[in-house]
Amino acid sequence: MGPVRLEAITWDRLGELLADRLAELKPADGGPWPRVAFDGAPAARPGDLAERVAQALRVRGRPSLVVGTEGFLRPASLRLEYGRRDVESYYNGWFDTGALWREVFGPLEPGGTGRVLPDLWDPATDRATRSPHVQLPPGGLLLLHGPLLLRHWFPFDLTVHVLLSPGALRRRTPDADHWTLPAFERYLAEVDPAGTADVLVRADDPRHPAWNG
Repeated sequence: MGPVRLEAITWDRLGELLADRLAELKPADGGPWPRVAFDGAPAARPGDLAERVAQALRVRGRPSLVVGTEGFLRPASLRLEYGRRDVESYYNGWFDTGALWREVFGPLEPGGTGRVLPDLWDPATDRATRSPHVQLPPGGLLLLHGPLLLRHWFPFDLTVHVLLSPGALRRRTPDADHWTLPAFERYLAEVDPAGTADVLVRADDPRHPAWNG
C-alpha cells in the first residue's frame, strides 16, 4: 500500500460523516437495499463503528440492519476440524460464507424479499440461534461487520476498513488469539484491504482515529 493521507477525526464525527455519505448511497445493481462492509480484525472493533453509523442513520430517518459475521460461524465440528488454532481453517473455513450469501445477500438482490436472517449460529452453545428474520424496508441499508470481509466477492456498494498496524493489532489482540495474527498478515498481502476499501479508518490509538475522508 502506498502512502495514504489521513486526517484526525473523532468517532462521533466519523459516524456522522459516514451516515451522510451512506444516506445518498445507491446500490450498484439497481436494487433497493445498499450493502456496506465494515471490515477489520476483531481487535479493531469494526462492529462498534457499524453501530455508531446505524444510530446516525436512524436520526436521518434511514433504517439499517447491523449484522456481524460472528453470528455466521460454522459449527465447531467443521470449524475446529484441524484443531483450535489452525490458521488455514480460520482464514478459509471459520465463517459460513454460503449462509451469508443465502440468508443475507440473497434477500437483498433486486426482486428479493428484504427478509434477512441477522444470525444463524451461536458459537457459545454451538447451536442454531433460531433468530427470526428481519424485514429490511426498501431504502434500508445492510451494515455487515467482521474480519476478512473483502476477500469473498460479496456485493458491497461501499466498503470501510478499520486498520490497525501490525504492532497495534498484536497489542490489542488477546494473547489467547495471537495464533490468528498470521491470517491477518496473509489478508494484508493478498487482499490489501487498506488499499482497496472505499473508506480507510486508522485506529491504532482507539481514542484518536484518523481517516482518508
